[in-house]
Parts: sequence; C-alpha cells; structure tokens
Amino acid sequence: MAKGSINVSVENIFPLIKKFLYSDHEIFLRELISNATDATLKLKHLASIGESKSEYGEPKIEVKIDKEGKKLHIIDQGLGMTAEEVEKYINQVAFSGAEEFLDKYKDSAKDSGIIGHFGLGFYSAFMVADKVEIITKSHTDAPAAHWTCDGSPEFTLEASDKTDRGTEIILHISEGEEEFLEEGRIRELLTKYNKFMPIPIKFGTKEVNDPDFTPKTTKDEDGKETTEPHKQITVDDIINNPNPAWTKQPADLEDQDYKNFYRELYPMQFEEPLFHIHLNVDYPFNLTGILYFPKMTNDLNMQKDKIQLYQNQVFVTDNVEGIVPEFLTMLRGVIDSPDIPLNVSRSYLQADGAVKKISSYITRKVADKLKSLFNNNREDFEKKWDDIKIVIEYGMLSEEKFFEKADAFALYPTVDGKYYTFEELTNAIKAKQTDKDGKMVILYASNKDEQHAYIESAKAKDYEVLLLDSPIVSHLMQKLETTKENISFARVDADHIDNLIKKDDTVISKLSDEEKTQLDELLKEVVPSEKFMVQLEAMDSNASPFMITQPEFMRRMKEMQQTGGGMFGMGNMPEMYNLVVNTNHELVGEILNTKTKKKQERLINQSLDLARLSQGLLKGEELTNFIKRSYEMIK
Repeated sequence: MAKGSINVSVENIFPLIKKFLYSDHEIFLRELISNATDATLKLKHLASIGESKSEYGEPKIEVKIDKEGKKLHIIDQGLGMTAEEVEKYINQVAFSGAEEFLDKYKDSAKDSGIIGHFGLGFYSAFMVADKVEIITKSHTDAPAAHWTCDGSPEFTLEASDKTDRGTEIILHISEGEEEFLEEGRIRELLTKYNKFMPIPIKFGTKEVNDPDFTPKTTKDEDGKETTEPHKQITVDDIINNPNPAWTKQPADLEDQDYKNFYRELYPMQFEEPLFHIHLNVDYPFNLTGILYFPKMTNDLNMQKDKIQLYQNQVFVTDNVEGIVPEFLTMLRGVIDSPDIPLNVSRSYLQADGAVKKISSYITRKVADKLKSLFNNNREDFEKKWDDIKIVIEYGMLSEEKFFEKADAFALYPTVDGKYYTFEELTNAIKAKQTDKDGKMVILYASNKDEQHAYIESAKAKDYEVLLLDSPIVSHLMQKLETTKENISFARVDADHIDNLIKKDDTVISKLSDEEKTQLDELLKEVVPSEKFMVQLEAMDSNASPFMITQPEFMRRMKEMQQTGGGMFGMGNMPEMYNLVVNTNHELVGEILNTKTKKKQERLINQSLDLARLSQGLLKGEELTNFIKRSYEMIK
C-alpha cells in the first residue's frame, strides 16, 4: 500500500473547493457523472481507432444509493485508470485528464464529445463527502487500484481485486448532507443536470410490460371475456435520453419529432410551440440547439430563463444572458456548445469574442428562419403574427442587424385585418397619405373599439389605419421615424384628421373672429382646464362637433417612459387632452346662439360627454350617470 500527499499548490485545497469554487453543493453529481461520461467516450474513441483492445459494447453509468451505509456510488464502464494514472490525474490537481487526452488525440478526437476541461471537477465530491474512494480497473492489462482520501491532503493507494473495466467512485456522505442519500433528491439532480447525457444512466430498476408477452383472453360459460394481466418484467431505469433531438441532423427529423422534444423539455407546457429553429454550426465555433417560439403575450415581464444551456449534453444553466440576444430570451429550447467559455465551476459565463460571435450567429439564424417562414407560407405567418410580434419588435429595437433583416418579414396589420410589410405599406399609402410638406403620415390605432370614431373619420377619406397595440410600439415608431426617410406615425386620435395629414386646401370657418372669441371664453368657463385644452378648428360641417385628442408627442413620450425610455419625468405627468371644437358644425352654432347660459352649459357638457364616450374616457360612475341622463332625455 502506498501513502502520499496530494500535489496541490496550496496547503489544503478542500476548504477552498467547499467555500469558493462551487457555489452550489448539488453540482458534485454533475461533475462526477461528466467524468464518468468522459471515461466512457474516451474508451469508445480509442476502440474506434484501434488503440484499445477492450470491447466497447453498450456501456452505461450507474448511480446507487446505500442509505444504511451512508454511501453514494457512481459506477462507469469506461476507460478506467492504472495506479500510475490515479497518481497523476487524481493526486496532481493541476493536470486535467480531458485536456491532455484532447491534446494528444486532437485530430481524431474532435468529435468524440469529451466534456471535462477542469481537473478540479472530481474534487467537488468533498463538498458532500468526508471520505471518497476510487476503485478503478484500466482497459489495459494493468492491475486494479483503490484510492482513498478523507478530505485532507493525505491519501492511500493500494491494489484492488476489481476485475471488470471501469471506475467506481464511493462517496461517504458527510453529516448534514444526508439529502444526497434520498432517492427523490438524486433523481431530481440526475434529471436536472444529466437528462441528455450521451451515455445511458441507470438509477435503480422499474417494472414494465413484457413486450414479448401477449395476454390471453378467455370466455366463461356465460360468454363473458376475461383477459389475463400483462406480464411485468424488471428493467434498468434509464433516466436520460442519450440522443436528444438537437444532436441529430435536421434532415433526420420530422415536425412531430420537434414537437415531441418540446414536450420532453417542458412536460408541464400544454400549448404547442408555433415553430422551431434548428441551430447547427461547426465553424467558426461549434453550436447546436433547437429554439422554439411559444405563443407570446404582450406582457414584457413574461417568464424568461426558459432556454437551457448545455456543454456537450451536460446541463450548465438556464440563464443564457450574453449568449442569446436579450430579445430572444423569451423563446424556449436548448443551446449546446463546447466553445462557450465558462469559469472553472461552470457557473458563470466568461465574456469573450466567441460569445459575441455566437450571439450574432443566433440572431442571424432566427432572422433567416423568420424570413423563410414568411416567404414559404405568408398566410400562416400572418395568422401567427400576434403571437410572435413582441419578440420581433423587441429585436428590431435592440439589435441593429436584426432590424435591417426584419424589413423582409416584420408585418404592419391594419384595422381591417390586412397585413403589409413596410415597403408594401408605404407603396399603398404614398399617394393619399403624403402631407403638403411631402412627409408620409402613417396612421394607426391602438384600440379598435375605443378609437372607432377616429378610425371611421380616417377611412372616410380613404386613408389606411394600422392596428399597433404592443406595449413597445411607441419605441418602435420612434426608431422607424429616425431610420426611414420622410415618414411619421400618428395615432388617429392625436388630432382631427385634417390636422393629422395636412393638405393645401384649408376650410374656412363659418364663425367670425368675434364669435370665435365668444365661443372660446364660453367653453373655457364650462370645460375643466386641468383636463382639456380647448382648440377651435374649422372642419367639414359633417365632422364631429366635439372631438377629444391626445397630442402624439406627449402621449408617446409618456408611453415610452412607462416601458423604459422616453423623456425623463414624462411618465409621471397627468393625462392631458385637447378638446377640438368644429366651428362649422351646426351644434356649435346652436351653442353660440342659445340665449340662456344654463342651456349652453348643458349642450356643452352633453357634447363633451359624447366625445369622452367615443374616446373611452367615460367610465365608472360617470358612465352610469351619462346613460341615466340619456335615457331620461329619450323618455
């Protein structure tokens, strides 16, 4: 038996591992199973190039709990180690076996899927165990070895009678860490971190129906049929899927395969994804994965962190900030890349050039997929627009390259259910919606019901009105106005229609200047000044007598402030509206010519209430009182 000290550059590495290296004790299982997977994949590679005479077979990794003995076993059928290799790889922490292996076989091992980058992974076992044993038998003819360490720099290394190839790690679980002796807890961790590991992982056994058994059906004297119970057999409980969909070629997968994989990732998600994007690149970095567009809502606070990051099929995190562009974090799915630089505990992303390239690639790939979906089946794309627009609009705002590509597929729906691309829209409205200064005015509504009267006024002039109702549309319009030439957006209730798109012809007022002054004074006495700015306008006599508008700039800045952006302090400003009074309407003339002040006030208040009703500003008790008054007048 040999004794010795572990060769580390500090006096005792174990307290450091426990305190600083790994923030979460549970990841010890991920690290040890990653090592077991490495050992198995290394053997597969050596066997394939003729450097190992050992039969690869169909190896698996086994996890066993010995609750009575307070031990946890991780057993693999991989490469195994000789006593000299244990001395080198386990005792000399500075070396990483996986890195040396890759360096030696870098050309042929490129696609062998080796996981480990850090020699320290094994030592995470000491976060939960006060003693660790390794019993290992090399794939060569070398005798088996047995290594034991109690968490101090001292270890023992002796011969073992193990005859089968591979390595068994035995963790003597520490006091206070007994949760890792519970079957439910270990199953939870295996499912979380190792659900898609490339080697089957056995965790106990389970009873299943015997596929080779056909139950017999018999009839009794009365002709009643009885079927014998299905024969049960005991099989290994394999808790992982070693060949998940993202590791396969897109050509080998049907649409149903992608849907089934979505179910595997999100078993509690009942809605089908709208569509998927299969990522598959091997230059200038390795990246595979599948992203899904779920059905979206207009809620910007919807749950993110639904994309899972893997490194060679080992789960790392579901916080993909930095790798996936911010606007795509609302998607779901998997990204797997051996080239994503993580710190030694795999807990944090290390920012570098590769990450930026990966993020740019994902942005481009998503944009290309959206363009392809739009081109291949525009009708279906239009049907899904409301469910995906929030992601696309967010992308147009936050990623310049995505904004440029989005011209090909971003849609602008109208209140009548038509869908335009930006180019189609400008071609459709250019002739009629260009004002006297040569600027094209894009009219839009955010609520078809509340802004119905304003929409109808615009449609009466044969103007097109878009329906833009997402919470970030104010930001998007601002972006479009600054990047596209000679256009502006105006909500239909921002002013009366002739002011929104000013043409050369001006309507002459029926009222004299003196009458206008008299009307202005009268209105200001009755209309509450803290809510409304009175604005007299000469309009078509058929246009509404009173119209409430909210200036585009003020309202938009307020909306932008509420969703982040806009001018500081605008979000807290009280709601202010313009009361546009049509000096050419018959009712306005009647108000002016009515002899009694009381009747004038009543007519003004009734007209104001009607205008507020059409804008959706009459609510609650005010609305109830208005209905009562209207009913009494009808009676």
